[in-house]
Amino acid sequence: MPSPYRVIFSAPGTKGFSTAGFFGRMPLSMMGIGIVTMISQLTGRYGLAGALSATLAMSAAVCGPQVSRLVDRYGQRRVLRPITLVAVAAVAGLLICAQQGAPEWTLFVFAVGAGCVPSVGSMVRSRWAAIYRGSSRDLHTAYAWESIVDEVCFIFGPIISIGLSTAWFPEAGPLIAAVFLLVGVFWLTAQRATEPVPHPKSQHTGGSALRSPGLQVLVATFVATGAIFGGVDVVTVAFAEERGHKAAASLVLAVYALGSCLAGAVFGLLHLKGNPGTRWLVGVCAMAVSMIPLQLAGNLPLLAVALFVAGLAIAPTMVTTMALVEAHVPRTKLTEGMTWTSTGLAVGVALGSSAAGWVVDAAGAKAGYAVPVAAGALAAAVAFLGYRRLAGPAATGGRGEDDRHLRTDDDERVA
Repeated sequence: MPSPYRVIFSAPGTKGFSTAGFFGRMPLSMMGIGIVTMISQLTGRYGLAGALSATLAMSAAVCGPQVSRLVDRYGQRRVLRPITLVAVAAVAGLLICAQQGAPEWTLFVFAVGAGCVPSVGSMVRSRWAAIYRGSSRDLHTAYAWESIVDEVCFIFGPIISIGLSTAWFPEAGPLIAAVFLLVGVFWLTAQRATEPVPHPKSQHTGGSALRSPGLQVLVATFVATGAIFGGVDVVTVAFAEERGHKAAASLVLAVYALGSCLAGAVFGLLHLKGNPGTRWLVGVCAMAVSMIPLQLAGNLPLLAVALFVAGLAIAPTMVTTMALVEAHVPRTKLTEGMTWTSTGLAVGVALGSSAAGWVVDAAGAKAGYAVPVAAGALAAAVAFLGYRRLAGPAATGGRGEDDRHLRTDDDERVA
C-alpha cells in the first residue's frame, strides 16, 4: 500500500470500519442492477425494470438525508440497525412478489420500503472526518481511499448481481445484496470506538444542511450526474442482451468502475493546491464529454474501452466533492450533508434508469446512450452556473463559529 494510505490506517479502528463499510456499500452497486436483471429475466420488460429501479432510488433519496440527520443527533448504532432491518424485510417482500407473479403495484410498494437504506458511505466518511479533522492532507487521502472502495464495489457488485441472477435464479442478485447490507451495517455499528459523537438537538440550528448554497450546487449537479450512471447501467445491460451476451454486461460495467478506481488511487497520492471548486468543475465537464463516444461503440469490446476512459473522471470528482461538502456544511450536519450528495445521485439514477428503460423499449439499446449524453450536458451546465458558490469560502454554509479555527484557506485545502 502506498505510503499515504498506510499513514491513514495507522489510527486504531480504521481498518475495521472501512472493511465493514465495504460490505455495507455493496448493495449500492448490486440492488438496482439486480432488480433490472431480475425483472427483465422474469418479464422481459425493461420499462418495468427501470421504473422499479427508479422507485428504489427515489425512496433512498427521500429517506437517506432523514436517516443521516437522525444519525447526527442520536448516533449510528441507535439509528442504522432498525432502519436496516426494515429495508431487508422490504427486499424480501419484493423478491417473493416478483417470484410469485404478484400484481405490479406490490412490487412498487416493497421497492419503496427497500429504499429505506442508510448511506453507509456517508457513515464511513464521517468517521474519517472525525479522526482527521484539521489534517486536510490525511482527510484527502481517506476520502480518496473510500472512493476506491466505492469503485471496487462497482467492479464486483454488478458481476456478482448480474452473474448470480442469470446463472443461478433471477432473485439471487438482490438477495445477496440484502445479505451484504445486513452484515455490513451490523458490523460497522458494532465498532463503537470510532463512531462519531452525536450532537445534541440544541446544537442543530438553522434547519437542514441543504440550506448551504454550496451544497445546493453540488446536489443539483449530482442529480444530472446520477442520471449518467443510471442510464449507463440500464442501457449497457440491454446493449449486451441485443448482442446475445447479457451476462457480459457485468464485465463491461466493471471496466467502467475500474477506470474510476485507478484514477482514484492515483488522485489519493497527490497533494494538490489551488481552488478545489475549479478541479470539481473540470471533473464534471470531463464526465460529460466522456459520454459522447458511447454512441459510437458498435460492439462490447469498444464499449468497454469507451467506458474505461469515461470512468477516469469519476473518482477524482467524487473526492473533490466530499472535500467541498466538508468545507460548506457545519460539523453538526456533516453526515447529513454528505448524504445529500448521495441523494442527488440517487434521484439522478432514478431518472436516468427510468428514461433509459423507456428509450430502450422504444428505440433499442444504442439509442438509449443518448440519455447519459444529455445528462452529462445538463451536469456541466449546472456546474458552470453554480461555480461561483463553490469557488470562494463558505459564507453561511460553513462549519460555524464554534469550529472556524479548524479551517484552512481554500487555496491550501486539498480536494
